[in-house]
Amino acid sequence: MKKLMVWVVVLAAMFLPMLRAQTAGPAATVTHAPGDIAGDWQGTVNPGKETRVVVRIAKSDKGWSGKMILLLDQGGQPVDLSAVALSGSTLRFSAAFLSATFEGTVSADGNSIAGRFDGPKPMTTTLVRATKETAWEIPAPPAPPKLMAADADPSFDVATIKPNGSGEANLRQLTMNGRNFVLRNGSLGDLIGFAYDVQTKQIVNAPDWMDKDRYDIDGVPDKEGTPSTQQLRVMMRKLLADRFALKFHKEKKDLPAFVLAVGKNGQKLAPTQLNGPVPGFGMRSGAGGLTVNVTNATMEEFASFLHMLVLDRPVLNQTELMGRFDFKVTFTPDDSQFNGHAPKLPPGADGAESAPNLFDAIQQQIGLKLSSEKTAVDVIAIDHVEKPSPN
Repeated sequence: MKKLMVWVVVLAAMFLPMLRAQTAGPAATVTHAPGDIAGDWQGTVNPGKETRVVVRIAKSDKGWSGKMILLLDQGGQPVDLSAVALSGSTLRFSAAFLSATFEGTVSADGNSIAGRFDGPKPMTTTLVRATKETAWEIPAPPAPPKLMAADADPSFDVATIKPNGSGEANLRQLTMNGRNFVLRNGSLGDLIGFAYDVQTKQIVNAPDWMDKDRYDIDGVPDKEGTPSTQQLRVMMRKLLADRFALKFHKEKKDLPAFVLAVGKNGQKLAPTQLNGPVPGFGMRSGAGGLTVNVTNATMEEFASFLHMLVLDRPVLNQTELMGRFDFKVTFTPDDSQFNGHAPKLPPGADGAESAPNLFDAIQQQIGLKLSSEKTAVDVIAIDHVEKPSPN
């Protein structure tokens, strides 16, 4: 499935880790009344490195609410949970920033919750009610990452390019984690598409190896700080010119396109809770369809995600929305999406309703709309390109 896996990995590498199992702490001696779940619940999770997590639950006149805090080495950042609900002894909530939902059972004495996080990597865990004696110290939230100067014109200080012999046809990873850039199993088409924010149909005169040859790239920028998405594109453009000898000219061509705009009833997007200049995109099986989880993304970045990975034509952002947002969309893909290789979804439960198509889902769930029109778009017309020079 061409290009699908990259954004899943972007999300995994740039944002908070997924959750796993942990063992309960010492048994509590106090029995709590049914329905009394307010307070802090602690657990240890292990996504490759043991990490402590605190789920803080509160109740108001409007119902239950919650926050999740991962106690990372660099500090704990509380992030809001949504759809927190208690039905009998069953607790449910959603953690959009983790692309996960939780369902657990409160013990008879009200001191532990055994449950499961369903997300890209489903995992079980047991959360234990914290007491005054057992409560963990929660460090201050981490400082925002040091960003690269806005006027910086970065290049790769060091970049290694190696052929990838896995035989896989899909881009597996494109990550900027702090100052370390990693690409795995990427093609020339992937690199041009990212560098110039174009869809495959906007690249013409390409060699026959553009999508066949695959590469691994590792690099670091020559300027201090974490680059923005646009600065990372600049770095990639320079790499293409230097190591692939890419020369091209731009043309305008009338092509079928999609326009992303705000729907007539207004948008339903939540401002992001995360710091940083880079968005996260994750995909997993959702309720009757495929769920795309988006964190810390601008509308330009969301439009780029749609036309690079999902749709078969360019997507133009005309929402006029500023800022970064967290949201999710659950839809049923069709054969025209994901380059004809839509993710296979598990069989739905008997009687379960299928998710709407992408266009209806975007309008119903986040208040935006995608409309089709033919318009003039930029085309990358390749004049010269070579296979990359060796390291």
